[in-house]
Amino acid sequence: MEAAWRARYGAAAPAAMPWNETIAGLLAHRSVRAYRGDPLAPGTLEALAAAAQSAPTSSNMQAWSLVAVTEAATKRELARLAAGQKHIEECPLFLVFLADLSRAERLAGREGVRLENLAYLETFLVAAFDAAFAAENALVAAESLGLSTVYIGALRNRPEAVAALLGLPGNSVALFGLCVGHADEPRVPNGVRPRLPQAAVVHCERYDAAKEADLVAAYDRTFAASPNGGPRGWTARVCDRFGPLAALAGRETLKGTLRRLGFPLA
Repeated sequence: MEAAWRARYGAAAPAAMPWNETIAGLLAHRSVRAYRGDPLAPGTLEALAAAAQSAPTSSNMQAWSLVAVTEAATKRELARLAAGQKHIEECPLFLVFLADLSRAERLAGREGVRLENLAYLETFLVAAFDAAFAAENALVAAESLGLSTVYIGALRNRPEAVAALLGLPGNSVALFGLCVGHADEPRVPNGVRPRLPQAAVVHCERYDAAKEADLVAAYDRTFAASPNGGPRGWTARVCDRFGPLAALAGRETLKGTLRRLGFPLA
C-alpha cells in the first residue's frame, strides 16, 4: 500500500486505510503506448464486453455500443485519423466506444413511437456517460488480466471519418477508443504518473480552493520530478492543453459535427 500510494501521490500513505487487490490494481494503472504483437487469450473480448455491460447505465437505457477492431487495415486507418498514434496499429485489440442513441431510435420506429427526448443535450450526455462507465469497467477488467491499455480521445479529431470507416448509423458517434494488449516493456516508461494531492480535488461538505495554489505548486514539483511527468510541471501542461485553440486539433467544431451525425443537442 505504501509503495502504491507514494508512486501515485509522491507522499506517504495514510496511517490507516482499507486495502485490497482491487484498490491496488486501480492505483497501479498506467497508460501504455507500446505493444507487443502477441495475440490475446481466447474469450478476452467477450470477458471485457461482459465487464463493460455490467457497468452502471442511466435508467438501464444502455445507450452505448462497442466496435471491436482487430483488422490491421482498419487499425492503420484509425491511427491515421487519430493523429498518427502508432500504438493503435500495434495493439491486438482496439475497442471503440460509442454514444449510441440509434438503437433507441430503431426500437421506437418498430413500435411506432416518437422519441421527443432524443433531441436534447441531456439525452446525449446520458449516452456519453453510459459509454464512459462501460469503458472504465473494460479497462479495469483488462488490467486485472495482466493486459495494458490506453484511451484514445483523438478519434474525436475526425469523428465523421471514423463514423464512415466503421459504418456507424446516424445518432451514434465514436467518443474514444481503448488500446488493449501486452505492453512492450522496454519501450514503456517506468512507473505511474502522479496525481494531484487529494486535498486539491476532494472537498468535504463545501468546495474550498483556499489552499489550491500551494497544493498545485507542490504537485508541479512532484510532476516535474516524475519519469512520466514533464520538466515544465503540470501547470504548464494544463495551460498548453486548454490554452491555444490549435490544441483542440479540430475538435472545436465538434458541436456541428455531432449535429451532422444526428444529435440535435437542443
